[in-house]
Amino acid sequence: MSSVAVLTPESFAEHRSGLKDQDLTGCVPEDEAYIPTYLEAFPPLPEKGTPGEKSGEPASAWGSKIRPIKASVITQVFHVPLEERRYKDNSQFGEGEEAKVCLDIMQRTGAHIELSLAKDQGLSIMVTGKLDSVMKARKEIVARLQTQASATVAIPKEHHRFVIGKNGEKLQELELKTATKIAIPRPEDPSTSIRITGTKEGIEKARHEILLISAEQDKRAVERLSLEKAFHPFIAGAHNRLVQELSQETGARISIPPPSLPKDEIVITGEKEAVALAVNRIRAIYEDKKRKTTTISVEVKKSQHKYIIGPKGNTLQEILEATGVSVEMPPLDSGSETIILRGEPDKLGPALTQVYAKAKSVMVVEVSAPAWLHRFIIGKKGQNIGRITQQLPRVHIEFTDGEERISLEGPTEEVEQAQIQIQEIIKDLLVRMDYSEVIIDQRFHRHLIGKNGANINRIKEQYKVSVRIPQDSERSNLIRIEGDPKGVQLARRELIEMVQRMENERTKDLIVEQKFHRTIIGQKGEKIKEVRDKFPEVGHFILTNYRWTAAPASSSAGRAPLFFFFFFKHSPTVSLKVSPLWIQANLKETEVTIPAKLHNSLIGSKGCLVRSIMEDCGGVHIHFPSEGSGSDKVTIRGPVGEVEKAKKQLLQLAEEKQVNNFTAELQAKPEYHKFLIGRGGANIRRVRDRTGARIIFPSPDDTEQELITIVGKEEAVRQAQRELETLVKNLDDVVEDSMEVDVRHHRHFVCRRGQVLRELAEEYGGVAVSFPRTGASSQKVTLKGAKDCVEAAKKRIQEIIEDLVSTVALKDKSPQQITQSKTISKIRTIKKSISVKWNIILWEQDINLWERDIF
Repeated sequence: MSSVAVLTPESFAEHRSGLKDQDLTGCVPEDEAYIPTYLEAFPPLPEKGTPGEKSGEPASAWGSKIRPIKASVITQVFHVPLEERRYKDNSQFGEGEEAKVCLDIMQRTGAHIELSLAKDQGLSIMVTGKLDSVMKARKEIVARLQTQASATVAIPKEHHRFVIGKNGEKLQELELKTATKIAIPRPEDPSTSIRITGTKEGIEKARHEILLISAEQDKRAVERLSLEKAFHPFIAGAHNRLVQELSQETGARISIPPPSLPKDEIVITGEKEAVALAVNRIRAIYEDKKRKTTTISVEVKKSQHKYIIGPKGNTLQEILEATGVSVEMPPLDSGSETIILRGEPDKLGPALTQVYAKAKSVMVVEVSAPAWLHRFIIGKKGQNIGRITQQLPRVHIEFTDGEERISLEGPTEEVEQAQIQIQEIIKDLLVRMDYSEVIIDQRFHRHLIGKNGANINRIKEQYKVSVRIPQDSERSNLIRIEGDPKGVQLARRELIEMVQRMENERTKDLIVEQKFHRTIIGQKGEKIKEVRDKFPEVGHFILTNYRWTAAPASSSAGRAPLFFFFFFKHSPTVSLKVSPLWIQANLKETEVTIPAKLHNSLIGSKGCLVRSIMEDCGGVHIHFPSEGSGSDKVTIRGPVGEVEKAKKQLLQLAEEKQVNNFTAELQAKPEYHKFLIGRGGANIRRVRDRTGARIIFPSPDDTEQELITIVGKEEAVRQAQRELETLVKNLDDVVEDSMEVDVRHHRHFVCRRGQVLRELAEEYGGVAVSFPRTGASSQKVTLKGAKDCVEAAKKRIQEIIEDLVSTVALKDKSPQQITQSKTISKIRTIKKSISVKWNIILWEQDINLWERDIF
């Protein structure tokens, strides 16, 4: 575990148990980020001393020692044993509920949390940050990651307010310090019991602190005995029975700090006579044990300490009860392996025997198994290993990545049973499982996987194997195949054959002058689609847009024919010849004379004006001479009919620029543009007809997507601008409305991943249409957006419903040999084209198709 602070061995145990306990006399905790006052940080300069002053005495705060400013960041480390962990699932460490909880706590408190998993499956948690953040984070971690217990402590009702403190500050401080939840009865409740919820360790701390507060406020006698911490177990007795008997016999309340709290002080409160009697009894026990007991030290492997301690320290209490010997364990987070036994000499022997017996009650065994077999031993979703752990729940089985061993830990008999079962699984797998590795260039990996994993999933299912292809980030060419020996070899052979076929494929690139691109592609790609259908053996037919940087003087569009060459697999060369006569018959180039001073205004801001003309006229190309050339010639090139249309619009625009050269700009959200334009340009055409102004919307390539340009006479531009601003303002006013739609029509709107809903949102200013969940009987459909957009969308939905009501269905069964042929992809392409063209829906049923996607 990486750390962000350096902890000394001495302070580590203190951090593990929380902040150091301080005296309750108002002193500042050592771990607190102390903030000095202004006068402490910047004391006033000393004044000139009076004649009667001693020269050796300081005259002001400058002569006194200034308290050093402490670091504002602290670190706490504590441990959650396995038996107290709330989440004990077998998922990958760092990806389960514990990680999610820690991320949530870090975001809400600002503290930095690091987790590490010990070999005994306990959690070590390190929290770093400011004191307030660390305390809050620690409290939440304990509450959410550690199992919670509860206990009650009874103190006089009149002492409750001292536990709460002014404005509840004392109670908050106590809850943060002990990481518990403390519930104090309301003033009108006669109960004297205070309920504490948290971990066992936290409850002990909180109970101890509450009793101390009560004792301080109690008018009866309070006695504090400072006795060596090592003798506290003899005073408390096994399971705290002896101290409970003392309290009952004397009537005094005795508070002994828990083992996790490094304090020697025992507090006794009650009637003076009872306190005196209890003090005498405790001192007698202490003096007797100090005189009679001796110690021995033994070394026990650190990994076995947890078995001597037992769940919640129960084993230590059992040894103390049986032998009268106290066993002192080093902290789990320290490196020491020394255990100290303290007791009478004749009882140390039996106690030592029990210590060794507990240490050896759990054994650790390692089973050898090839690393590649580990996931098969575990089984799908842990099924195989889960059966073993259910039968033998006290056995912990650990797999280490990259190592050919499996660790088993638990009671001796159960470990031996688990070892036999795992060895049988390994023996069986080695007989019927094999693996093979093949080196394949990483550039082919994505083709082997196929679209959405189609190729590799087919191979896995067909040969019953597991194929592990490395991620691109690993930069590895090694592919591993695991499974049935015969299936492994067949899968390996097919992968190699696929790679060999891909290596034999070729690609030919050809640069074509850009002015012919639109003609070759055709409207909506019809021309290029024609070529693809004519040469189906060509896998990919791609046109890349290259621009001519400089054409040779001898080059001419009417001379050499253009050839496209494509090599696919082992097919012969396929060629397509585009005749220059065909180009000359279908394309036209004309020149228009327009004064050079108008060129920039005709082009418009970032080319918006000239681009709008080119888009309106079927993608013609308009070329203006370079700036500064002085030429008035503007070239228009494209299909014959579109060139004349573009020429007319360009001359009309030039005339407008000469007579009225006024431009205005308007800002509108991009999602409003389609609604402002309207279906088929109806809305914007009405504005243009009423005002006579030309309105230009940004193209998808423009950086200013919100900018709308208005050009024309000043009066017309102003009027158009006002009308558009009114429309935009209406669109900004969001309203919510609803309508009734028959449940049987809902599917049409939400199918195909909500395509119809997306089209409605794009066409009507981003209006949001919400249909009830699938299976609900509600007919209510909610629309949210601009008022005009909502109304238009409702109207459109009603039109769609009317179309659906008038829809009829016909069934046509295609011949089996067609539906199962390799031309099914072409059939689906044609089906999509028919659906769009004729506004119908075609459904496929009972098609069992095996497709193989090389690319």
